[in-house]
Amino acid sequence: MTSESRVWAMTTTLPTEQDAHSIAESVVGERLAAGAEIVKQDSVFWHLSKVGTGPEWRLTFRVAAAGRDRLAERIAELHPWSGPEISASPVPWTTERYAQWVESPTVPQE
Repeated sequence: MTSESRVWAMTTTLPTEQDAHSIAESVVGERLAAGAEIVKQDSVFWHLSKVGTGPEWRLTFRVAAAGRDRLAERIAELHPWSGPEISASPVPWTTERYAQWVESPTVPQE
């Protein structure tokens, strides 16, 4: 087992379903992520010195470790907010076949 996970889940939130689909289709089409999941959620947050609430769309990508930074940069470029949440967590275990599927489109070619 290697010290770093081969597969990562990268997450951001978006203000509209259309924004979520647009970014998902762009980065998967650009082969920066192997896939994306979109889930509607209700959020409570601190913004502009007060508590806010409202719907957001959580967008979670599957990406190879080698492609994390490129994916994060592209999400930031496409995101409608100036300081979006972009975070990633390692997937601690997955099958070899799944890891290969994620790496196949998302590992940068030398």
